[in-house]
Amino acid sequence: MRTQTLTCLAIGVIGLLSAVPVRAAGEIRAGVGKVVITPRQNMWLAGYASRSKPSEGKIHDLHAKALALEDETGARTVLVTSDLIGVPAALANFTANLAREKFHLPRERLMVTVSHTHCGPVLQDRLQHMYGLDATQTRLLEEYSKTLPDLFLKAIESALNNLEPCRLEWGVGRAGFAVNRRQYTPGGVINGTNHIGPVDHDVPVLKVSRKDGSTKAAVHDYACHNTTLNFQKFCGDYAGFSQAYLEEKLPGATALFVCGCGGDANPLPRGTVGLAQKYGAELAEAVLAEVNKQPLTELKGPIYVAFKEVSLALSTPPTRAEVEKQLQDPNVYIQRRAKVLLKTLDDKGELPTSYPYPVQSWQFADGMQMIALGGEAVVDYSLRLKYELGRERTWVIAYANDVCAYMPSLRVLREGGYEGAESMIYYGHHGAWAPTIEENIIRTVHELTINTKN
Repeated sequence: MRTQTLTCLAIGVIGLLSAVPVRAAGEIRAGVGKVVITPRQNMWLAGYASRSKPSEGKIHDLHAKALALEDETGARTVLVTSDLIGVPAALANFTANLAREKFHLPRERLMVTVSHTHCGPVLQDRLQHMYGLDATQTRLLEEYSKTLPDLFLKAIESALNNLEPCRLEWGVGRAGFAVNRRQYTPGGVINGTNHIGPVDHDVPVLKVSRKDGSTKAAVHDYACHNTTLNFQKFCGDYAGFSQAYLEEKLPGATALFVCGCGGDANPLPRGTVGLAQKYGAELAEAVLAEVNKQPLTELKGPIYVAFKEVSLALSTPPTRAEVEKQLQDPNVYIQRRAKVLLKTLDDKGELPTSYPYPVQSWQFADGMQMIALGGEAVVDYSLRLKYELGRERTWVIAYANDVCAYMPSLRVLREGGYEGAESMIYYGHHGAWAPTIEENIIRTVHELTINTKN
C-alpha cells in the first residue's frame, strides 16, 4: 500500500514537472494588447490654454496599448503606452496597484507612458486648472479620468493573455523633423525656432518577432513635442499617424510610441494635418528601416528592473501674502495658480518644498537598458545619459509614470524661459525647481543602473 502511494506520488510529481514549460536561457515570451480610449463625447482638449471650446469630433481614435514581456524566470514586465497629454502619479500608481492585485505585477515592472499629444482630452491632473473650465467640463474630465485605469488594465490583460515565444531586437534609426524651440532674443528665451540648438534625432526601435519571423510589435521613440496640431479634433498627432502607418505596413503588428526627452523640441514647421501625417510617415519609415535591417542587436532575458521616487527640491515657497497678491496679477494663469496655492495653504498649512519624482530602469541581460523619466524632460537629459552610459546600450524615455512639470537641465533652468520657469505656472507649482535638479535625477539613474542586477 505504501509502495503504491509512493508510486502515485512519483507519477504525480512527474506529471507536474512535465506541465512546466522548459525555458531556454534568455528566452522571452511577448504579448500585446490594444484598447480604444477616445472619449465618447466631445470634451475639452488638453495642452493649449488658449482653447475656447470643446472638441469637435476626431481624426482617428486614441489608444492605450500594452507590451508584456515574460523572461525565463517567469517574471513579467509590462509597458503601457497611451495617446494622452500626460499621466499623473495618482493615475499611474492606482493602475499599478490594480495590476499588482490582479496580475501580481510589481510596481517596478509596470511602466506607464504617454505620447503627449495636444489633441487628447483634459485629464484630472496638475494642468486641469489652467483651462478655466466650467462645472460641466470639470465633471466630464473627472468622469473620463476615472475610466482610464480599467482601460489600461484591459490592455494589460490582453497582452498577458497572448504571450508567446518571441525574438526581441533593438536598433536606432534617425528622423530629422524635431527642432529646438528655445530661441534666444535680447529680451530672453522665447518659444520659437533655434536651428543650432541641441536635439536628439535618434529613433530607438524595439522589434518583437514571432517564431515565424513576422513582426508582433514595434515600439518606437522620438524626442519631440507631439504638437504639430492645434485644432478641435481628437488626434494622436504625428505619433498617432506613425503608429497607424506602421500597423498598415506591418500586418498583424501592434505599433507602440513612447515620447523621448523632447521638452524643448517642436516639429517644425507645424499647424496642419498634412504636416502631422508627413512627420508620422517619416518617423514610421525610420522604424521600418530598422525593422527590416539585418542584423539587429538581439535582447535576452532575464529583465532586471528598478523603480525609485527621488525627492526633488523646489525653490523657496512664497508667503501667503505674496500668493494673495498674485490674485490681482494681470496674467489670468497666475491668478488661477494662486487659487490652487491658497487651497493648498488652507488644506495643509504650507506649500511643498520638494516633489517625489519617478525614475525607472529596465535592463536586459545583454546590458541594453530603458530608462524612464517622469515629466517633460528636456533633451539635455537624453544626450547626457547616452554619453555617460553609452549610446549603443541606452534608451531614454520621458513622460513616464508622472507628467508633473517640465524637467529642465541646470543649463535650461539658468537660462529661464518657458521650460526653465514659466511653465511651472501652468503646472500649479509655486516656483521653479532648485538648481540641484539635474544632478539629483542623473545620480538616481546611475544608482538604479548600478543596482539593477542586484
